[in-house]
Amino acid sequence: MNVLALPLAPRATAAALLRVFPSLLLLLPLHAAAQSGAPVFVPAAVRSEPEAPMRADPEAADATPRFDIGRVEVRGRRRGPLSSGLLLTSIDALHRDVIAEQSTQTTWELFSLVPGVLLTNYNQGTTSGKVAFRGFNGEGEVNAVKLLIDGVPSNSNNGNMPYLDGVFPLELESVEVVRGTNDARHGLHNIGGNIHLTTRQGGNDTLVRLGAGSFGSHDVQVAKGVEQGGVSLNLFAGFKHTDGWRQHSASDRKVLSGRWSVQDGGWAVGMTARYFEHEAQEPGYLTQADAQADPEQSYAYVSTDGGRRKTGQLALHLENQVTPELTATGRLYYNRYRDDRWVRFSAAVSQQERWTSEDHTGAQVGWSWRPRVGGLHAFALEGGLDIESQDNQSQRYTTVERVRGTQTRDQSYTLQTTGAHLQAVIQPTAAFKLVPGFRVDQVSGRFTNGLTGETADVNDYGTIRQPKLSAVWTLRPEASLYANWGRTFQIGTEAAAYKVPPRTADLKPSINEGWELGVKFAPLPWLDGRLAGWQQTATDEVRRRLNDPSGDSDNIGATRRRGVDLQLGLHPSSTVDAWVAVTLQKAVIVTPDPAAPATQGKEIDHVPHRILHAGLDWSPLARWKFTAAVQGQSDYYLERTNTTGQFGACTVLNLGAAWQVTPRVKLEAQLRNATDRSAEYVWHDGTQSLHSPGAPRSLSLALSASL
Repeated sequence: MNVLALPLAPRATAAALLRVFPSLLLLLPLHAAAQSGAPVFVPAAVRSEPEAPMRADPEAADATPRFDIGRVEVRGRRRGPLSSGLLLTSIDALHRDVIAEQSTQTTWELFSLVPGVLLTNYNQGTTSGKVAFRGFNGEGEVNAVKLLIDGVPSNSNNGNMPYLDGVFPLELESVEVVRGTNDARHGLHNIGGNIHLTTRQGGNDTLVRLGAGSFGSHDVQVAKGVEQGGVSLNLFAGFKHTDGWRQHSASDRKVLSGRWSVQDGGWAVGMTARYFEHEAQEPGYLTQADAQADPEQSYAYVSTDGGRRKTGQLALHLENQVTPELTATGRLYYNRYRDDRWVRFSAAVSQQERWTSEDHTGAQVGWSWRPRVGGLHAFALEGGLDIESQDNQSQRYTTVERVRGTQTRDQSYTLQTTGAHLQAVIQPTAAFKLVPGFRVDQVSGRFTNGLTGETADVNDYGTIRQPKLSAVWTLRPEASLYANWGRTFQIGTEAAAYKVPPRTADLKPSINEGWELGVKFAPLPWLDGRLAGWQQTATDEVRRRLNDPSGDSDNIGATRRRGVDLQLGLHPSSTVDAWVAVTLQKAVIVTPDPAAPATQGKEIDHVPHRILHAGLDWSPLARWKFTAAVQGQSDYYLERTNTTGQFGACTVLNLGAAWQVTPRVKLEAQLRNATDRSAEYVWHDGTQSLHSPGAPRSLSLALSASL
């Protein structure tokens, strides 16, 4: 079978991939012995030299399915822990040169450049938006993405990402998105994949970015790097303000962070620290008629809605090159999250205050071993232990203009997850690589309801076993086939994780099982890409009751998410780079909760069938660069019965220009939503659809300097 001959019609491709997947897994080892010579694949959007591979390095550049946007800077590296490249799944990355040029108010907006990612733009103060992928939505009911900042787990208890906005673009080195179920490194919240933000390390420079734009927006970002010998220090300070394009939507964000490291012989010791404050007003939601007639308005009854959020992180990182083949790592961290929000969703309900306090501590130890094994092209073994311990409090009150009335929630709970993983990289020949892995997790904790005095232990989820398997096979120098399979898990969040009365039986974890089959290709010098079909199923999936004071969850039932991803990189000349990515997906309820039989066969809400991302960089002259980026999606249903209409379809074009005035000074301009297309986020409160219109055309200017 000629994999390159698969039709590009998405539905036909998906069907073909689904048919051939089982047999291809069986054929992979048989053909691998006949292959020799691993190709070096450089994505179209990347203009950099590949790292020279070692003969027996399991991470040497090959046909691993990674898609990079921006310039990859290859620096001399310590052997260190094994990289994400060994996972053999769909990995997408943004790099420093692309990230630093983005004029965004929120960090999650950067993901508009990442293929296959769904953005949910609430535009409600400190709760501004969400990132999701692989058929999951951004409603906050099922948060299926693990977030890491410099290796530190950074989700809140319910899986949300309040720490994400505490990292500003100028201090970022890269943003990496790992999609799929085959990553054994992470447990809790790693349901559909994970995101890793890596900040800058080292350098001897001072970077300054001053920006201003529409709606009274302005920002200041300053990054300082000092590196001498084996010691490096990086400091960052940032401030962003906007009046907001809607009434009553002003926002202020402040960040202070630092990263310190020292290397001495085989040892590397580092520390990261970060503090973030965000205070914002909320413009609230509009009825459909009002959103169409006057999208800038904000109802009078939300005039005191808004919130204050503070997050902090402190981590100690250790690494020791014990022998040339063996590396040991360790990490201790502490996360602190405080959030106070006042919100009124419609005139028919009262304002409520939601107060959240979370303290998370954790520890990770790991090792990676790269011996030379006779008869194998390369071999590596990696393992680790990790603990996440949480101390959480959640309170809610009915309020009138932020004055408390009745308390509706007073909950405190602890949650501890303990996990261990082991995975190997087995490369019999240069053309074939196999990565088996296994992970186990256990959960413990205690819940107290301060309103009733009731206490409860966490559900006895038992030992949660998660096998993984990945493979890549080089068919020919310009094409490789990869496949992966794995299991991840979901447990209840907040009160739903505990055996709260009247519940007497322990709940089981929801087991997610997923696979992916894809081909990575470079048939022409100016064209490369990745085509993959994937599926993820879940047993007894649960979703949070977002507006329920109990903090409990509903059982959705058994679900299936399925899709096709196509990504292409094009560089037709030395002055032009372009890329385009299309995701076709569908998420359905296969076997519903017995209490909701009408949802059988229905689609999961807020999951569009199509997601489009595309970008173009054009540098006609050495000092000039022009960019264009398109983000689009189809509409979605608002709830699980699929009877309240479809909304959310949009296509947004962003344009940019940059002029390198001197080697150290650059002027930038961005025109976001250049065609002034309408876009909105919509949800249903059980009686009506509620709308949050997206921003119209806006202009931002920035001055960047390297001092």
